[in-house]
Amino acid sequence: MKAQFKYAFLAGLYFRGYAFAVIFIMNTVFILLGSIGVLPFAASVTAVSLGGVAIAIMLAANIGGDIAIARRMFSAPIAYLHALTPVPRWKTLLAGIIAMAVMDIITMTYVIVTEVWLSFNLAGGGYWQTVWNYLGTLDSSLLMTLVLWIPLAALAYYLLTIMIIMFSVTARKSFLCNLPASGLLAFLLACACFYVISLLQLVLAPFSDVQRYLFFIIITPGSNVALPLLVILTLLETTGIFILTSKLIERKINL
Repeated sequence: MKAQFKYAFLAGLYFRGYAFAVIFIMNTVFILLGSIGVLPFAASVTAVSLGGVAIAIMLAANIGGDIAIARRMFSAPIAYLHALTPVPRWKTLLAGIIAMAVMDIITMTYVIVTEVWLSFNLAGGGYWQTVWNYLGTLDSSLLMTLVLWIPLAALAYYLLTIMIIMFSVTARKSFLCNLPASGLLAFLLACACFYVISLLQLVLAPFSDVQRYLFFIIITPGSNVALPLLVILTLLETTGIFILTSKLIERKINL
């Protein structure tokens, strides 16, 4: 699996790596200059503006990198070598998902954190002290929610979204491949997955506020146990879709 991770990582690194290298150098230089107080006001405004553009560019680069990893598994000719690899399909699928997650999370975390730093630096150093003072007033349970459970919930939803997309692509390459408008059917299948998952969240209704948005059910955690339960439920849903996707890949893929 280490080899599969390496190949998937390299497949998604090409364009994404160049974009991240440029953004990393640019933002780091701005932060260093801002830290020592030699960044003029006009330059700080420019840095914040460029940082916002960098977020959009990095997001686009990550999407392109993730598509490159998926194409390695599902599109000829390189997918032929991938299919002939004597490794269980769940391992190659897991390696691709991990490679996507590692690069997406690291790059987006960096550009967002640096943009926040540049914005606070432009607004004035007192904002940092205000944030720390606010965190100091929170009780342990609320602080745990902000520091641990909210990031874990975001990570769980990210993995769930990635798995639904991979499941839809796999379906298009397997049992939908010979049907007319297979791409549209795969998109509708993804929408159906999101709808079913929104309905499954109703099991948390005793601990949450339930709202309806169009056809989807949205829950807002209303107690200390709701957010951990939401994370667990989302991870279970992600695991189920992962198993189903790996079984489809084992069964039949039309490259």
